[in-house]
Amino acid sequence: MMEIKEERTSDAAQDLISPAEGENAVVSQCTRIQRTLADPKLEFALACKDLLTAARDGKLNTFVQISVAHPTEQTLIRYANTEIVEGTRDPLFLTGVTFPSEYPIYEETKIKLTVYDVKDKSQETKSFLGCSTFKVKDLVKAKEQPLSLNLKTLNGGKKIGSIEVSLVNMGEIQNGEADHITTDAQGQKCALVCECSSPELLSGSDNLPLLNSVLKNPIYKFYRFPASDNKWICVREQMSESIMSFHIPKQLLTLYLKEDTRRIEELKELGDLAPHWDNLRQSVITHYEEMLSDYQESLAELEKYTGSSFKSSCTKGEKSLEFVPINLHLQRMRVHSQKLKDALYDVITIGAPAAHSQGFKSGGLRRLLTRFEAEKRNTGYQCIYYSPENTAKAKEILSNINHLQPLLSSHTDLLLNSARQRSADSLKNSLKALSETTEMFVHSFKDQLISNALLALYTARPGCANKKLTDPRNSPTENDYQGQDNAHPISRQDSIPHHSEYDEEEWDRVWANIGKSLNCIIAMIDRLLEQEESTKDNKPDSSDEDLITSHIKEDWYEQLYPLIITLKDCVAEVVEKAKTSMTFVVLQELACGLPQCLRLTFRRDVVFSQALSGLICGFIIKLHSSLHNQGFLQQLHTVGLLVQYEGLLSTYSEEVGMLEDMAVGISDLRHVVFKITEAKSDDFLPVVTGRREHYEVEVKLPTKMFELLPQEIKDGKLLSVYPVLFNIGINEQQTIAERFGDTSLQESINQENVEHLEEYYRLCTDKTSPDCPQLFQEQSDLKELIENLHQNTHAKKRKNVEIMWMAATICRKMNGVRFTCCKSAKDRTSMSVTLEQCSILRDEHDLHKDYFIRALDCMRSGQAQGILNESDDPEKGCVADNKPTSRHFYPVALLLVSSHLLVVWLILSLALLLAKYQ
Repeated sequence: MMEIKEERTSDAAQDLISPAEGENAVVSQCTRIQRTLADPKLEFALACKDLLTAARDGKLNTFVQISVAHPTEQTLIRYANTEIVEGTRDPLFLTGVTFPSEYPIYEETKIKLTVYDVKDKSQETKSFLGCSTFKVKDLVKAKEQPLSLNLKTLNGGKKIGSIEVSLVNMGEIQNGEADHITTDAQGQKCALVCECSSPELLSGSDNLPLLNSVLKNPIYKFYRFPASDNKWICVREQMSESIMSFHIPKQLLTLYLKEDTRRIEELKELGDLAPHWDNLRQSVITHYEEMLSDYQESLAELEKYTGSSFKSSCTKGEKSLEFVPINLHLQRMRVHSQKLKDALYDVITIGAPAAHSQGFKSGGLRRLLTRFEAEKRNTGYQCIYYSPENTAKAKEILSNINHLQPLLSSHTDLLLNSARQRSADSLKNSLKALSETTEMFVHSFKDQLISNALLALYTARPGCANKKLTDPRNSPTENDYQGQDNAHPISRQDSIPHHSEYDEEEWDRVWANIGKSLNCIIAMIDRLLEQEESTKDNKPDSSDEDLITSHIKEDWYEQLYPLIITLKDCVAEVVEKAKTSMTFVVLQELACGLPQCLRLTFRRDVVFSQALSGLICGFIIKLHSSLHNQGFLQQLHTVGLLVQYEGLLSTYSEEVGMLEDMAVGISDLRHVVFKITEAKSDDFLPVVTGRREHYEVEVKLPTKMFELLPQEIKDGKLLSVYPVLFNIGINEQQTIAERFGDTSLQESINQENVEHLEEYYRLCTDKTSPDCPQLFQEQSDLKELIENLHQNTHAKKRKNVEIMWMAATICRKMNGVRFTCCKSAKDRTSMSVTLEQCSILRDEHDLHKDYFIRALDCMRSGQAQGILNESDDPEKGCVADNKPTSRHFYPVALLLVSSHLLVVWLILSLALLLAKYQ
């Protein structure tokens, strides 16, 4: 896990490059180093030998500062630093230096290496030891490696030691024994590490456009650690920002605006209502318009945003960026070892999807939605209560109307056009398309909810409001309707009275007329086609000619046109009744909870936008890295994609609200489906369409990648998503929650999601065909892991981190996408990701047991990014001064110990306060 902090300072460089030398270098000598796009331009590692020291113990705490002077410039630019190596005169630095492909590096570029001795890290005091300078061409053209340079004091003073610069070539360091450095490395932090900015090695240039549509500003680091057999384990670590952080929220905001604008139009088209209902409608429209204004303002802010491609933790509370996920990054580890030649491990890190700008004083979505649903039931006579399932069904029917009615109109026009041309084949194809769409249309309205809603709407009309209503106790109850449609039972409320004047069978007749009209069209086309065949096969006798002459001479178009008009009229009547009745159902939900209902909708949209941005990023990256994994591709289109979220939020204070938001936002991802298409241009950005509770994401692939997909995916099959969330609080606040608070929220979330995971596993095993390879390896181990996970989620154990480790292992074995989240996706997330990476190296690649902690320290070191003078505190969202420069994340075991100490401190503090005021 890497943090990036770029810090540059300029110093005089007259002693390195003169103006004349710079000009001549550009004209004649400045030959740019030629490398392919897939390689870094230059990277090297550093080590010092025989450093002089005045200290009695003869030990130094040293680091190297790297500065660059370009041929055309007169200043030194501080480029990077190594980490601090303690207690040795011969430091082997863990951190190398890399110049990415876009960096302007030339053969005449000069690099200055300055060695410092750190006296006190807490005070950041250091003393100058010596420096040395070389040109890039001296390193790349050196006949012997490493390049050895003398370190001297200022103004060419005495020699204080030497520094070795080793040119690093990725292709030449993956083999060989490790024992030649193990002795030298004893007493130092870990094995050699060097940064490298090269893109994917396994991915060809044809795949780069897809990654470039998702990732941005990648940072690479390279490590090599000794394995148990003294062979090298080569590790390439990558962190990249994601363009999806801003791209997806913009699309979602546009869809929110479109959907809510249409909803306002539907409410206005309800027609005349009784004063009570009309006032409720006007109130809903007013609040909707206010929410639309908020969406428009947020979209305008994002459109004019020109900052970084990710949202930092410092801005998590900003209103203008509330739809943008926090710190969305890819953390990738590529491992090359003797055991596994090339393995890839990806984790997407993201701040917990939550409405930070709205606060958590009243809790998060999970609690707020439950409370809102209970309050809706007690609204009395003011509105009619419909269950969330019925309200969702009403919104689905409205969406189907908007989608299917234009399709029906298009198919009927094509049918008439085929009839006008007297094309039998075209007529058959058009009829087939019309029949299928009409069947979908009719099926979407096969619900008792519409009939009941029509009655409710009838009672809300002005002409009915003044009539005496029948006794509600005589109204049909839900028991009267249980046998009518078992698939969608609905509850008839006492507030929807029965009217003897209302014809409840009218809807059934109108709905059935569509099928009858379609049958008439089918019968007419069959007769026309039969007559066409008979005229071709048999010439009619003179006695029969008069009987069929009129039919032959009549045009097909003229015979079909009246039937098509009848079908359109029936469809229009059904649409009018269904649309108004379902809009009335939606009105009840809105009117029952104003303004809380729309506030919850807005909050849910904010959380979902953050969650969807991360999901799309993870899906594309997983697809890119698994195109040659046939088991994954089969699993993808037969079952769907498993997405596992690892939460590290505590169940204390405002993080409870964050966890409640995140749980709902991740659960809402079940309403997302993916569709993979072949890109027709150079635009590979994903496109989101749909509405709330049903979004479709189109992912575009280059032609060569698209050809690798199974035929089912090529044909446009929609790919489902199965998200699961497991949360374990690990910080000091969680200790307080476990001892003095409540952890039931975390327990219920983990228990619910282990059931979802078990269901996904059952689907995978059931849909695996006997003649196909296994969808994932080690299925027997998987079954045991899932059983153990189930037991752990029900066990009463504090900070049960085994749940996280087992869930992560199951996800990797089942070809899933891994996410790790905490409040800001920095401190706790960094600790988790690096611990997981080193555990993988130990368990899967035989990392030497003596190097586990050293590898962990190396990956967690903040010095590798050249942070010397300031440190970003992501959990507090500010820049903190006077802090140690080394950012270190400790293992979970140490965190547990510190948690107990915190509790002791709290108890003692409370005792002192009580004694003081007694």
